[in-house]
Amino acid sequence: MLWITDTVSIADWELSESFMRASGPGGQNVNKVSTAVELRFEAERSPNLASSVKTRLKKLAGRRWTLEGAIVLQVDETRSQLRNRELARERLSDLIRAALVAPKRRIATKPTYGSQLRRVKAKTIRGEVKALRGKPGEEE
Repeated sequence: MLWITDTVSIADWELSESFMRASGPGGQNVNKVSTAVELRFEAERSPNLASSVKTRLKKLAGRRWTLEGAIVLQVDETRSQLRNRELARERLSDLIRAALVAPKRRIATKPTYGSQLRRVKAKTIRGEVKALRGKPGEEE
């Protein structure tokens, strides 16, 4: 069981891990030991997440979201398989925590009368500056 918050948790059946050989530095260890972790979370089938959270999670996950509705995270940062597993689980819980926060609704505001006047005045001045750039005697 992976606890995200006090109220939200992920069951073990929703997570699956597979291990593979990592790329990059590490010498002979890289060629011998499968330290890289691929963590798969079946987000679409998860009963613990609301549909609105799943929608936000899909947007946050981006290309890590599969067509089957799963999130796939690959971690091969350290030479330790255990540490890579911990990092993958931390990243997943951070992603879900971010999806749990509902964004605030934007309240549309109207520009003040003073700001409208200042904008029009600035445009007029700018137009005059550009009009003075022409060759002398050329008038439209």
